[in-house]
Amino acid sequence: MKVRTLKLRDEDFGNEWAEKVEDRWLYDDFKKNERWRKGWISFNCAAYDPAADRVYCGVTSFDSDIFTAYDRKSGRFVDLGIKGITDEYDAKFHRGLTLGNDGCLYAGIALLHCVDRYLDAPGGAVVRYDPRAGTIEKLGIPVPHTYIQSMTLDDARGVVYGIGFHPQCLLEFDLNTRQGRMLGLITSGAGGGIMSENIVIDDDGCAWSNWSLTRAWNDAPGSDAVRLCKYDPREERIVFFQKGLPLPSGEHGYAPAESFVTLGDGFLYAGAHNGSLYRIDPATADAEYLCTPVPDRRSRLTSLAKTDDGTAYGISGRDGRCELIRFSYKKGKFEKIGPVKDADGTAMWQCHHIIATGDGVLYACENDNIFRSSYLWEISEL
Repeated sequence: MKVRTLKLRDEDFGNEWAEKVEDRWLYDDFKKNERWRKGWISFNCAAYDPAADRVYCGVTSFDSDIFTAYDRKSGRFVDLGIKGITDEYDAKFHRGLTLGNDGCLYAGIALLHCVDRYLDAPGGAVVRYDPRAGTIEKLGIPVPHTYIQSMTLDDARGVVYGIGFHPQCLLEFDLNTRQGRMLGLITSGAGGGIMSENIVIDDDGCAWSNWSLTRAWNDAPGSDAVRLCKYDPREERIVFFQKGLPLPSGEHGYAPAESFVTLGDGFLYAGAHNGSLYRIDPATADAEYLCTPVPDRRSRLTSLAKTDDGTAYGISGRDGRCELIRFSYKKGKFEKIGPVKDADGTAMWQCHHIIATGDGVLYACENDNIFRSSYLWEISEL
């Protein structure tokens, strides 16, 4: 395979993270330091627009510069004017960037600040970008002071569903009325963050997420606390399933879903537990463990991209040791294609999202690199 790094920013931070930043800096420290404010970025999510032949990207930025496009014809990144509508608390499009049937891009704004700024920060807005007119606008804030960690679009109903943070909740925003609401909490916060990286809609129009027990009579919620849930718009309620993803070892407990994806066969698929792949029956939430491509070190599987020939690709591994995986997902099998490194030997730190274009090219979003600016990765000649 052929791998290229596409660099929106290229700041080298050396060992500053371990020596200066980690467990020391607060939100304001990043805002005051120009190198880190502008240069420490992540590529969080991407969406391909075949009409413009552009890869639109959601970016983490303490500078609120959170939206760009890679123009494939010119080979350059394009400024989309996001800085004209963002405020100081608008920190990223995390996993909430979708191309609608109307040709517009929709996204939800996520946060980086802590709860001491909760009442100061207005909340995450739903953003619409029209690539034909070149216009960008905030349509509204679904839940005041709450930001949108991930978002998906239901074109048929004209609504977006999202996972809010803080608090961790499911939310809805009507694109026609521009009104939003919280659908319900998915955790009390006991046991920490339980959110999946993204939210997905199944073939029946239900939006899927994790949820967690509180078990207030215990010191902690427990190893089986994180389970599956879905918002069913027909019933107008969250269905809380009393089951989750089984641990590969067969031990008691559930593995929190890190990601969800639909691949056109009626099932849901999830990445969890050190980059393992699961299959979920959306009618019952019964989940089947399929495989763990990289079991010998820290790994993750945050998304899958399906190409036009029906093949699914993902990137597993992390900490600078990532591998491209080809999945035969119906059979629960996989094939390792190779390490994700460019021609200069630069290695991907970890993958947050991967998409496919119609010509067989993959674009992978690198995030949270503690040594340098994260890059957009182009993978071809598969």
